[in-house]
Amino acid sequence: MLGLDEYQQIVEAAPNMIWRSGLDAKCNYFNKTWLNFTGRQLEEEMGNGWTQGVHKDDLERCLKIYLDNFSAQKPFEMEYRLKCFDGEYRWINDRGVPFYDNDAKFLGFIGSCIDITEKIEGQILKELAQIDDLCQINSRQYAEKLIRQKLERTKNEGNISLTIINIDNFKRVNDRYGQNVSHAVLRKVSRAIQDNVRQSDICGRYDGEKFIVGLPDTDSREASNIAERIRQAVHSLRIKHSHGSFTVTASIGVCQITDEEFLDMLIDKVDQALLKNRGKDCVTVYNQQEAIALITVSS
Repeated sequence: MLGLDEYQQIVEAAPNMIWRSGLDAKCNYFNKTWLNFTGRQLEEEMGNGWTQGVHKDDLERCLKIYLDNFSAQKPFEMEYRLKCFDGEYRWINDRGVPFYDNDAKFLGFIGSCIDITEKIEGQILKELAQIDDLCQINSRQYAEKLIRQKLERTKNEGNISLTIINIDNFKRVNDRYGQNVSHAVLRKVSRAIQDNVRQSDICGRYDGEKFIVGLPDTDSREASNIAERIRQAVHSLRIKHSHGSFTVTASIGVCQITDEEFLDMLIDKVDQALLKNRGKDCVTVYNQQEAIALITVSS
């Protein structure tokens, strides 16, 4: 058995940041690792002093999780930003558990923390790569990835349709009204698309003024109905600018996909076929063979 001094040495030298609180829920111990991280003295952290280092945007949530679980004597886990000795805030994973004496009498909580900044920042970078910042919709790459995954899972078991939405005369809008207004158009159209598809559908910004929607378990007829709903929603938009407002329209191409192998080709071919054959403010439906044939004949 280890002696008390040995246990204390182990806790002090532990790579994790360790804290303890008493029956009043106030902290009465922090190990050397915690103090080295914060750059503060034990006396400064005692009681509620440690909360001074918690980021102001995380403090209320952090205290609620801690105090609610303390009252219930239940283990908890939370993440928050804590100020490091160099003045920078770093993300901390904090796990707390109640502890008891030999007679099962509740004595307080003990907690262990680790720095997870790299993990959190990696998640943020991943999310940034997945989301188109302007339109707050999936990026092209991420939308295509999700569609491929859906195709793989439903192979030979269901229909998946693809929709390409192109804002008509977008260049004129940009030339006439400028970038701020054209960006407003993109955001409004993106919102109209997302508001008129199902939760299971996969939306993304494809390129410039084009959007892509993958429609799982959907044949071309049902997909055309969804596309028509989107077309009407876009048509009803009013875009305001300094001298009034105007409307926009969209041309939409629909194609049912039967094979993941053709996904890249079909996206390109439906898009090109739509550009060649669109009548503005309309929905055009192709089957996979028609879409391929259209581009084969024209090439």
